[in-house]
Amino acid sequence: MADFHFSVFSGGAGAAGGDTRLLDALDRATAAAPGGARWRVRRAAMWCHVVPADVECPAQGWKLHVSATPASAPEVLSRSLAVLLAGGSAFKFAATLDHVAALTARNASRGHSGKFITVYPASDDEAVRLARELHEATAGLPGPRILSDRPYAPDSLVHYRYGAFVEERRITNDGFYAWMILDPDGNPVEDQRVGRYTPPPWAVCPFPDNRADAPGSTGNGPGDKRNEILIGTRFAVREAIRHTNKGGVYRALDTETGEPVVLKEARPHVAADEDGKDARDRLRAEALVLEAVAPLRLAPRPVRLFTQSGHLFLAQEMVPGTTLGQWTADLIGERGWGPHLAPALEAAARLTELMIRAHGAGLIVRDLNPNNVMVRPDGAPVLIDLELAVPPGAPDEGPLRAGTPGYAAPEQMDGAAPDPAADRFALGATLCHVLTGGPPYFLEERPAARSVTERLAEWLAARTQGLELPAPVPPLLLGLMADEPGHRWGLEQARDALAAAAGGTGGRPAVPAPAPRLRPGWLREQSGQAVSGITDHLLATMDAGSTDTLWPASCVHGAPDPCSLQHGAAGPLGALVRCFDLTGDRRLPDAIARAAGWILTRLDDGTARPAGLYFGTAGAAWAVLDAGLALEDDALVDGALAVADRLPASVDAPDVTHGTSGIGLAALHLWARTGHARYAERAVAAADALAAAVEERSGRLSWSTPAQYDSKLAGRRYYGFAHGIAGVGYFLTACARATGRDDLLALAAAVGQNLLDEATVSGRAAMWGAGPGDAPTAPYWCHGAAGIGGFLVRLGDATGEERFVQGAERAARAVLEHRWRAPLGQCHGLAGNGDFLLDMAAFTGDAAHRHDAWRLVRIVLANRARRGGAAVFPDEFGQVSVNWGDGMSGILGFLLRALHGTPRLWTADVPAGLAGGAAAAGAGVEHAS
Repeated sequence: MADFHFSVFSGGAGAAGGDTRLLDALDRATAAAPGGARWRVRRAAMWCHVVPADVECPAQGWKLHVSATPASAPEVLSRSLAVLLAGGSAFKFAATLDHVAALTARNASRGHSGKFITVYPASDDEAVRLARELHEATAGLPGPRILSDRPYAPDSLVHYRYGAFVEERRITNDGFYAWMILDPDGNPVEDQRVGRYTPPPWAVCPFPDNRADAPGSTGNGPGDKRNEILIGTRFAVREAIRHTNKGGVYRALDTETGEPVVLKEARPHVAADEDGKDARDRLRAEALVLEAVAPLRLAPRPVRLFTQSGHLFLAQEMVPGTTLGQWTADLIGERGWGPHLAPALEAAARLTELMIRAHGAGLIVRDLNPNNVMVRPDGAPVLIDLELAVPPGAPDEGPLRAGTPGYAAPEQMDGAAPDPAADRFALGATLCHVLTGGPPYFLEERPAARSVTERLAEWLAARTQGLELPAPVPPLLLGLMADEPGHRWGLEQARDALAAAAGGTGGRPAVPAPAPRLRPGWLREQSGQAVSGITDHLLATMDAGSTDTLWPASCVHGAPDPCSLQHGAAGPLGALVRCFDLTGDRRLPDAIARAAGWILTRLDDGTARPAGLYFGTAGAAWAVLDAGLALEDDALVDGALAVADRLPASVDAPDVTHGTSGIGLAALHLWARTGHARYAERAVAAADALAAAVEERSGRLSWSTPAQYDSKLAGRRYYGFAHGIAGVGYFLTACARATGRDDLLALAAAVGQNLLDEATVSGRAAMWGAGPGDAPTAPYWCHGAAGIGGFLVRLGDATGEERFVQGAERAARAVLEHRWRAPLGQCHGLAGNGDFLLDMAAFTGDAAHRHDAWRLVRIVLANRARRGGAAVFPDEFGQVSVNWGDGMSGILGFLLRALHGTPRLWTADVPAGLAGGAAAAGAGVEHAS
């Protein structure tokens, strides 16, 4: 028997627990394999790595991927193991069927989808041999096409691409990891993992050309950077609406009728379950639904269902108009918060009538949400994307755990059989969105201490503060979304309530519901509990023993630098330090010390990082310095200053998040906290570099990242705080105040005037586009009014010029009028907007702004979920994240500031009237001079 060595699993690979079918297959194969090879088996996250001992894996080369579905994975692995264990090359495979399902899910990353087994051949000859043998071994088994690779042969599960074999990653100028390979001259280039086959130009393909040049054989689908092509012999594709792993959605022209159509594509074996059903079955089901309800005009008219190159396509009528979600945002944006109610109530009534007709015809929708409804130009709603719908008279397919979070009924997400009561819940959630502008998305509580009704009542009260919501509406929404399916309102009852809300009973207008009374101190009490709950979550989820991330990281943004302020450990650390300073929580010093030490270790590990404040080293050094000062830990302080001393004074990027302005702000902060004059010199050098780089175009000042700079920001010009001239102007203002440099303040004032000139003013509110020529964007910190207003109010305070304060007041009005927008975070959300309102209160002395900030606090708190003793909040993607930019540490910073009146985190100013910091910061600057 072969001598196999398992370095992780004692007793064999199958000892990991849980679903072990795939690991058991490895056990059986290794036990039966001939020869004397020794294998190292390691389970890491979702992968099981199998590496031959005494064989060195190349750094890069032609790698193989074998795809599978959850149903075929055990057989694919069993057949492949016979080849791989005899071949002697390293490989890995997804360790459970749940992981296989995740790799093939409808919305999985197109660059990673389908890669069940990855093989790292020792040579090109070995790659060709293994590809042939794996192809022969797995022929006839189902698996999806891997879009980043080229298939070995038509319908083969085996694919190949040139790329990295080892995790050779580098942090880009944008602050994210990228996988790297070396070109023939030894220069690093990115190993692009995207949804199309993109081999590097120097890599000579060693594989035989077994491809069939059939339409669609590239796997990218129609509409991918091509001119018009014909699909199904009659549909001329004009453009792609979107691409997902399950397939694309395209605008096309029916050449037989001349009518515009929408083409929906379903790729084979994607989103497959263990019964073998996949995305094509869902598309066939949608076609049956559309056919069944066609006479009722509830949904698009089906045109044709057809297959091309193995892909299933459904051509259907193109419905003119916009999605209900976009229609709602446009309505509130155009009419304003409050005046939007009358047309919103009319839309709610139409949508309810649509559901009455659908249920009357025997249709169960199962995925009603604002993105699955189109609003025609005449206001009529139309159901779209009916993949989950059950047509009239269809046999019971059994439970299905599917739906859109926030809109699908809890029992549906738990696998209940199709039921019209779940549609009534979804209607209530959709009406919440139409009337309030945001989704009633509630994270799961563990244990479930509060009912949906209780949480929804609090959420509605918070979201509709100041809104004269007609009295029948709250009971309607609570009734449709009742916890017990049997207690939910009927659709006719909902229709009657909406008629009453619109003043339809005897022509008398409905009386607005009185605002619920909160007992004194309730909001502050709940805020304090949320601070404690977020802190509990941060402490419970921090893993100082991890070599990858200090806190669990979301992958929605890519792979960020784990030390960074925006998406890494520095943001939560800064929030915890502030929490300790204010609360004296005795649990925090140890956690702060371990977190700061974790960051310092990685900042000193030789990894090349950008220098920026939010996406680089400057922010991490700032956080560690504050930790060291809070703990009176000289080693942390010295370590942070050593890191800071390696920073350049300026870089090619000018902005706050990545570039010179942020580096300058960090220098100002270090100067204020330590009194070391060298940081004053660095701040001035950064300001001088910006002054030298300013450009004037058509009478407007601007800065931009050079076009040749390796960054997604290269060549772009922005107005906002994060990436644009508002952030640059803020740093120049702060530096001018600290140093007395009138020339810097004059330059900042010119920037401020440019921004006033570029504002779109409506009534008392001002909005800005992201950059020149752009329409006004949401009033967030990153690009919009909250960030720009934060600069303008500080500029007004520094110059004494009322025009800038008035501009900030208009920005504050825009923020308040857009409080209906749903995200909660700092970068683009209510926490960042609330911090701006607290800025306004601090600089202007107007307590009304503080009151408005507390209104945002109430909305934020209404989104909390309790998990044990901790509190969690959803980020803008519906996930639990601790990040500063869009997660809970940013919320924690806002809540602490609202409760204690402290200065804003990550700013280098000490506004008059804010508690605690002015004297200390002033003393530091005086000492430095």
